[in-house]
Amino acid sequence: MANRIMLNETSYHGSGAIAEIAAEAKAHDFKKAFVCSDPDLIKFNVTSKVTDILDKDGLAYEIYSDIKANPTIENVQHGVNAFKASGADYIIAIGGGSSMDTAKAIGIIIANPEFEDVRSLEGTAATKKPCVPIIAVPTTAGTAAEVTINYVITDVERKRKFVCVDPHDMPIIAIVDPDMMASMPKGLTAATGMDALTHAIEGYTTKAAWEMTDMFHLKAIEIISRSLRGAVANTKEGREGMALGQYIAGMGFSNVGLGIAHSMAHTLGAVYDTPHGVACAMMLPIVMEYNQECTGEKYREIARAMGVKGVDEMSAEEYRKAAVDAVRQLSEDVGIPAKLDAVKEEDLEFLAQSAAADACAPGNPKDASVEDFKALFRKIMK
Repeated sequence: MANRIMLNETSYHGSGAIAEIAAEAKAHDFKKAFVCSDPDLIKFNVTSKVTDILDKDGLAYEIYSDIKANPTIENVQHGVNAFKASGADYIIAIGGGSSMDTAKAIGIIIANPEFEDVRSLEGTAATKKPCVPIIAVPTTAGTAAEVTINYVITDVERKRKFVCVDPHDMPIIAIVDPDMMASMPKGLTAATGMDALTHAIEGYTTKAAWEMTDMFHLKAIEIISRSLRGAVANTKEGREGMALGQYIAGMGFSNVGLGIAHSMAHTLGAVYDTPHGVACAMMLPIVMEYNQECTGEKYREIARAMGVKGVDEMSAEEYRKAAVDAVRQLSEDVGIPAKLDAVKEEDLEFLAQSAAADACAPGNPKDASVEDFKALFRKIMK
C-alpha cells in the first residue's frame, strides 16, 4: 500500500508572517477575499491585524462572522449564501479550528454544489473539485486545521459532531504567525495545546502511522511538551514553540488519522458543548492506558520526547506508565480538569454509540466496543 502525504502548497512561519498575505493574494491574482473570522476575534481587534494589511494594499474583502465555537450546519449554510452574494473569489480564514472548519465547508460546497446538503460531506465525500482557495491564519496553537484535510461540523439536531476528510479542502497557504496567537487567554492556550499533543500522540500510535509521520509526531510531542507551560504563561518562547509544534503535528495526523480520544472528545463536544481541547486532555491519558498493550515500544519514545529520563533502563510497564504520567502532569500543570460534571450514567449509551460511530475510531491501535467506550467515559465522571 502506498502512503500519501499532503501538505500546503506554501506555508510561512514566524513573527510577522502575516505580512506575506498581500503578496500572496496579488501573486495569485485574487480579486476579493471572503474573510471568515469569529465575533470575538473581530471584537478584540485580532482580525483587524489582517484586514489592515488588506486595506493598506488596496485589496477588497468582506467579513463573515457567523461562526460558533463548534461550527454548525446552519453556520455553513449561511456562509455559503453569504459567499455567493459577496462576489469573492478566495477565502481568508482567521481563527482557530472553528473559523477554518467553517471556511473549508463553505469552500467545498461552493466548488462542489452537489454537496450543498452539509451532512453529505461526512466521512470521505467524493468531491471532484478543490475548494475555493483558502489562506489560513491560525490564532490558536492546537487544531492545525491550516495544514489538515479534515474539518468537523456539529449537527445540533442530532446532537453529534461529524468529521469530514477531504483532500480538496486543504488551504493552499498557511500563515503561522505566533504574534496572532498572543492574545489567547490562558485557558484557551492550555486547551488548544493539549489538543495539539493529542494529535501528536494519537497520530504516532494510529494504525496507519509510518516512518515519515512518526518523525513529525515525535518532534511535535517534544516541542509541545517543552513549550506549552511557557505558552500558558505567555512567554515569547512558549508561543513560538507551540505555533510550530502544533503545525508539525498537523503535518502528520492529517495524513494518517487519529484515535478514540478524538472520537470521545467529539462526542463530549456535541452533547455537552465541552471545549474540544479540554475534552481531548481529559480523554488522552485514559485512552493511552487502554491502548498501551498495542503500541509496542512507542510509549518509550513518547516518554523520552516528553523529557522523561532513564527510559532505556525501564521495563515496558514502567515506560508506558511514565508516558501516561507525563501527559497527566502536563495537563494538570496547565489547569485542565480531569473530570466532567455533566457526564451521567444515563447518558453513557448515547455517548458510547456516538463515539463508536465517529470517523476517528477505526484508526485507534486497539479496537473498542460500545461497552469499552462506556467504561472509558465512566473514568471522567465525578
